[in-house]
Amino acid sequence: MKSNNTVLSLAMFDLLHEWILTLCLVLAIAAVISPLLLLMGLKYGTIATLRDKLVQDPVYREIRPTQTYDYKKDWFTDFSKRNDIDFLIPTTRVSSSIITIKTPNSQKIFDLVPTTSNDPLIKENGGIIPQDNQCVLTKSAAEEIGVSIGDKLTARITRSREGRQEFVQAKLEVVAILKPRAGTMARIYTPLKFVIDVENYKENIAVSTRNWPGGTPRPYLSFDGIMVMLAQKLDPVASSGLIIGTGINGIELLERKSFVETTGFELPANLVAYNLYNSNNFVQTASYRALKRKLRGKRAIVMPYVKLSLNLPTKTQFFGLSISSKEQQRLDIKLPWGKLENDASYQKMQQLLLPNPNIETVKASFIDTKNSINFPMQVIGLSPSKYALAPVELLATLRTGSQREITFNDGKFLLARLNYGGFRLYAKTIDDVQGIYTYLKEQGIEVSAKSDEIERIKILDRGLTRIFWLVAIVGIIGGIAALIASLYAAVERKKRELSIMRLIGLSRYQVFRFPIYQALAMAILSVALAVSAYFGLALIINLVFSSDLDMGQQICHLPIHYLLSATLMTVTVAFLSAILAAWKTTQIEPAEALREE
Repeated sequence: MKSNNTVLSLAMFDLLHEWILTLCLVLAIAAVISPLLLLMGLKYGTIATLRDKLVQDPVYREIRPTQTYDYKKDWFTDFSKRNDIDFLIPTTRVSSSIITIKTPNSQKIFDLVPTTSNDPLIKENGGIIPQDNQCVLTKSAAEEIGVSIGDKLTARITRSREGRQEFVQAKLEVVAILKPRAGTMARIYTPLKFVIDVENYKENIAVSTRNWPGGTPRPYLSFDGIMVMLAQKLDPVASSGLIIGTGINGIELLERKSFVETTGFELPANLVAYNLYNSNNFVQTASYRALKRKLRGKRAIVMPYVKLSLNLPTKTQFFGLSISSKEQQRLDIKLPWGKLENDASYQKMQQLLLPNPNIETVKASFIDTKNSINFPMQVIGLSPSKYALAPVELLATLRTGSQREITFNDGKFLLARLNYGGFRLYAKTIDDVQGIYTYLKEQGIEVSAKSDEIERIKILDRGLTRIFWLVAIVGIIGGIAALIASLYAAVERKKRELSIMRLIGLSRYQVFRFPIYQALAMAILSVALAVSAYFGLALIINLVFSSDLDMGQQICHLPIHYLLSATLMTVTVAFLSAILAAWKTTQIEPAEALREE
């Protein structure tokens, strides 16, 4: 151990003795290290600053659905288990989220957005999570209606019920106004429960907790089309007029063969038939009423119809119609039920006419992508059609079931609460966005994300990394070459001294460590000098750009582990560079000192 300390002391005293040469070599190595530290600091600081802006701004972590789908509660439960999701909450359909906000000075229509605890958009933009009867506004929404924190708003929710407009009102307190970066759209954030209550009211469902009136959520009626039968053909202008303002976009004159194929019974010779439809959706009762008004005085038979299959238990083709007794006489058919009723009882709806009846009570079922419903029906006679006949109210209710979930309970069809139409989703980090985006696309859900902005940061990061390593490799090679040459030359120059060290009893292995100690010492001094130069230059750079940065951000910055890695790398390179010079010392014999004497 004593001899080891002797070699170390001799190596350090030798460096001190040749302090000018030592200083030159230390400065040369530091001149290689300090620009690399500065370049790495700029690269890391720039990318970290840009990433901070993206990470701290939830807008860049948001993944938004671009189309309305039908999301069940179970979907949210399963999807929220992913580790890369920071926040997930369901949203209602757009038509159910529009409300009117009234203040003493203005009245505006806004989009209602649900929120709950841990909402990053609110928490990271100076907001407070609203509780019941509270709301948070975006900056643009607050400016549009001229309100501030603490003000009371009146939310007016309207609906159309049986042809008349109804509304209720709710008081909301503004508890926060978000920063402009939270979004430029005028939006109001309220608890999810309030958003669902608004949707239920619009769906004519009573909200008892708020004393908002409503009825039993019976399914509305949806028709495949409407048959219009007249004594004579309409001229082109009159037929086009049946489309305008009725919610119908198609009309065709039916040939008698087509009429039989559709309805299953013959069209009387003294009538012509038109089929009116909406090619984009089913026809609603509002269209039926509009047509009745347009055809008033023309003795027209206006007959909404639905054609679908039910299981009895085997699949049976049904045609649904409900017309008055006078209209039945004109069509030469006889039905045990009468005209269309919006609120028909199930006693009427369960009546059934079969082409070949042989049973009186059947258990019918309707199976669709959204429903599987079983309900009883009563066979009461022979069908005048080649199809089984039922009141159109039944089939129109089931047709609605192909779009909305419905149930049958205690002799009533009930409209189930709407499933959610969308969601608000935020990834934990910007690096998680692409994985969630890809997963949703694979599930057939159309979404959008700020992938382009995130990818640009990643491309910049990769580009700067390549530049850094290109410069670093050139600098490291130059530093290694300079260090090897210097140490090797020092050994050649000090052959006499090194041979004397051998002569006084030091082994080859001990002399071998002499240039290595010197290389490590110079490496440590060089790193200390380079780090000091880096901190000085970094301070100047950050001061120059301080006006363009947020509090706590730096354009040039290196974490401590980067500095420790740079020190370790420099020491390692110095050690490897000294190996050749150290090997050269082992070739020096003690006799060389005697020969020189």
